[in-house]
Amino acid sequence: MATTPKKNKDQPWLMRTYSGHSSAKASNALYLTNLAKGQTGLSVAFDLPTQTGYDADNPLASGEVGKVGVPISHIEDMDQLFDQIPLDKMNTSMTINATAPWLLALYIALAQRRGIDPKMLSGTTQNDIIKEYLSRGTYIYPPGPSMRLIADTINYTVLHVPKWNPTNICSYHLQEAGATPVQELAYALCAAMAVLDRVKASGEIGAAAFPQVVERISFFVNAGIRFVEECCKLRAFGQMWDELALTRYQVEDPKLRRFRYGVQVNSLGLTEAQPENNVQRIVLEMLSVVLSKGSRARAIQLPAWNEAMGLPRPWDQQWALRIQQVMALETDLLEYGDILDGSPVIAAKVAELIEGAKKEIANVEAQGGIIAAIESGYIKRELVGSHMSRLRAIESGDLKIIGVNCFQETAQSPLTQGSDGGIMKADPEAEREQIERLQAHRSKRDNIEVRAALQGLTDAANSGENIMPSSIRCALAGVTTGEWGDTLRAVFGEFRPPTGIDIAIDSRVVLGKTDQVTDLRSRVADTGNALGRPLKLLVGKPGLDGHSNGAEQVAVKARDVGFEVVYDGIRLTPQQIAQAAQEEGVHMVGLSILSGSHMQLVESVLQEMRLRDLGQVPVIAGGIIPPEDAEKLKSLGVRAIYTPKDFSLNAIMADMVDVVRECNGLVRLGLLK
Repeated sequence: MATTPKKNKDQPWLMRTYSGHSSAKASNALYLTNLAKGQTGLSVAFDLPTQTGYDADNPLASGEVGKVGVPISHIEDMDQLFDQIPLDKMNTSMTINATAPWLLALYIALAQRRGIDPKMLSGTTQNDIIKEYLSRGTYIYPPGPSMRLIADTINYTVLHVPKWNPTNICSYHLQEAGATPVQELAYALCAAMAVLDRVKASGEIGAAAFPQVVERISFFVNAGIRFVEECCKLRAFGQMWDELALTRYQVEDPKLRRFRYGVQVNSLGLTEAQPENNVQRIVLEMLSVVLSKGSRARAIQLPAWNEAMGLPRPWDQQWALRIQQVMALETDLLEYGDILDGSPVIAAKVAELIEGAKKEIANVEAQGGIIAAIESGYIKRELVGSHMSRLRAIESGDLKIIGVNCFQETAQSPLTQGSDGGIMKADPEAEREQIERLQAHRSKRDNIEVRAALQGLTDAANSGENIMPSSIRCALAGVTTGEWGDTLRAVFGEFRPPTGIDIAIDSRVVLGKTDQVTDLRSRVADTGNALGRPLKLLVGKPGLDGHSNGAEQVAVKARDVGFEVVYDGIRLTPQQIAQAAQEEGVHMVGLSILSGSHMQLVESVLQEMRLRDLGQVPVIAGGIIPPEDAEKLKSLGVRAIYTPKDFSLNAIMADMVDVVRECNGLVRLGLLK
């Protein structure tokens, strides 16, 4: 291989930032600003009601509108979102899953309304419902109908929107949920096989054209801080995908077997403590997916340094974009071929990862494939167990996190000292304004056409006809996101997968430091004896936030130290949580919220509990909660707040026991030794 730089550099990857908030108008202004700064593609973040198929005025959407992304209720919102943005010249990635057919239908309908041929549209819908059952929680329908909707979008786009990536198999969130590199490889490839097998079985695409289906499957991958291992993981992904495409799907053209992937680097590793350290973490994690030409990402989006604290500001997103631009344009990275080729260390690690991933794929296939392994709870238990192992390693100090469990001494960061606390606050009026716009939209549309379009959607869902044409008709008629979602709910039903917290824990296994766990078990048992019955904890996730990792870890740990635990999974109303607290007779309610909607939702839970005369039951909360909000919540009656800086589950458990004791007139026992 030549050691001199090439005269012509390789082209840089697509540069994106993941963004959307408050309203379509505000998000459009952000997009235009970012594009003017040199961003080369868009990555759209949708709010949770949009992701889960609810309109902004649905009671379940209360507190969630415009919080973690942009609310899109109908085609006029989509038009506003892409105002002054030429759809035929833009590469748009949309992080959307259960409602992916609907958001894609809105995008296609908008293009048609603007006189743009859908064949000119390029971009990606994530559309990977499998990982939603395992990690992120924005599923709606059971696996069977969900897989059909994915197949429908693939079949439609291959024929009518050929430059579009209809499914983006997303291993990113698997790593966030605890997956090891081997598990990330195995489960992502199992998901891809399930999707392709479903498309093949549908028969809409003939054998001759099926290689084009394989080519359009892309991946969205996580890049963590273990630099060498992450480089090797991506090389393993490419090799395994090439082999799979050739042997399982008989794709002869090597170009059609190329592993096409985009990356967001690891948000799991971002820390609230010493957040300035996140910048070098982001740079190193990015380097692992651009260093090797043979496994270089086609698109990259970087989180902002402050995302463990709250929403990034435009300046923070600019900083993330500039990191990419410096890497691509100032370094000589793009002037050389694959600089990792020929390394025996890299080759050996790649081989090790491939061997482990193939074994785990065989485990999943032996159960009947990934859908069966989801329905049985197998994969969820594996992920919860892996995540627990990681937390145990942090707690013991075996896994070192700078500023968290070592080198904690620090000067106060000037980055967080501004009047805004270093983060952006969502517009508190966004929800009300979105509801007003939604109601105005409903009043202006042709309701006869709306009813006809919805009937066509129902008929397509019942008959097995491809869902995309009727969805596009719905979009053009002014149907709303909630109406589309509810129509399919009526046909397909809804799904609640296993939680994964029932992982088997050997009595000899200690989830944390041995002495501390022994002490904790004694504290829990003694407190229960003093109160007349075993301590019982309800772990609740109010609202639409599906990121259940924290809740699951608390539930597993609490069970291990002796609590009886009630955990019914995600997407519960404050009323349901309060009712469960009453029926179960719990000693404490723990609320987990990562969507930024903690103020409204926690207050609603407190109100519901008071209505049931449960005001004496302590409520605690965990999530990405800024200090100012934490103080407000405590003034409302919340007894304790835990944020990402509270990494020690043992310490959290000890504090929880003390909160229960204090609320029942017993003496606090204090810190663990």
